[in-house]
Amino acid sequence: MKTSDFYYDLSEGLIAQTPVEPRDSARLLVMNKESGELTHTIFNKIGDFLKEGDLLVVNNTKVIPARLYGYRADKESVTKYEALLLRRVNFTDWECIMRPARKATVGARLKFSDELFAEVVGIGESGIRTLRFEFDGVFEDILSRVGNVPLPPYIHEKLKDPSRYNTVYSKIDGSAAAPTAGLHFTPELIESLKNKGVEFAEVLLHVGLGTFRPVKAEEITDHKMHSEYYELSEENEKIINKAVKEGRRVIAVGTTSGRVLETVADENGFVHAGHGETQIFIYPGYKFKILKGMITNFHLPESTLIMYVCAFAGYENVMNMYKTAVDMKYRFFSFGDAIFFTLYIFVISIRSLSTPESAL
Repeated sequence: MKTSDFYYDLSEGLIAQTPVEPRDSARLLVMNKESGELTHTIFNKIGDFLKEGDLLVVNNTKVIPARLYGYRADKESVTKYEALLLRRVNFTDWECIMRPARKATVGARLKFSDELFAEVVGIGESGIRTLRFEFDGVFEDILSRVGNVPLPPYIHEKLKDPSRYNTVYSKIDGSAAAPTAGLHFTPELIESLKNKGVEFAEVLLHVGLGTFRPVKAEEITDHKMHSEYYELSEENEKIINKAVKEGRRVIAVGTTSGRVLETVADENGFVHAGHGETQIFIYPGYKFKILKGMITNFHLPESTLIMYVCAFAGYENVMNMYKTAVDMKYRFFSFGDAIFFTLYIFVISIRSLSTPESAL
């Protein structure tokens, strides 16, 4: 398939600029992946589509203030540099995306603040720079003072509360972007789902270039994924495998959780604890080993993420659903509304296309 097969028209006005309040008041579009049937509701009603024994698998990564701004420290220059931290290599070195990249040559020394300097010490694949930082003290503490929330470039409004770009269950620092499907959950919603008998398990994937790198190849099979770090603990391995053995639904909260599960699952659908780098690229034709449902947001046209959901729910189903979502003015991307792909629907509460948006 061609990358252009995954294009859809979207007006800029449908790109959500701010998160909704409260988190779980976003709209939710539920699709029966077998029939393509759609149900329009609110995210805090997702329990209507879950049952006792369902297992939701979340990504417990935490977004760091990964965007830095600075200037050359080794010569007079008015050029402002931007660095997006992608992955820590060792105590001092980080892989980064830099702008302007052509001026970030090996040997360039940068000043981000009086307490944080760096030197470009390498240029890798896809123009990734390696920065070697110079600092006194704890790097994470300095970054909390100097760094900025790494909002995507399509969000132009300043985020008033930085915690809204992290999930309520985030734990482990390391991501350059949020696993946005999880942004809709509140502690109260999680508790209500647990009281219903829905179970939770955790995986870790530090979101980086592999998730948000644009697809530039004409044929999707020519696209190369950038690797991202993942972990699955033995404790969570047991929780997930128990659900698989008992025939219960394993539902990924977000594409990142799903990519970890599909990375660590064997051909029988059982997962194996461990950690490492994953470059898994899921697109139509992929045979899923463990996933029986997926909660996600609306994704950019021609992205690896929309290819992923097309693989799970069917190309025609997904592209038709996106057209419906555009027509009904759903909010798109990181701070936008949510989708739940499921095999069957327990509560039928389809709203007509004439339902006012304010009612949703």
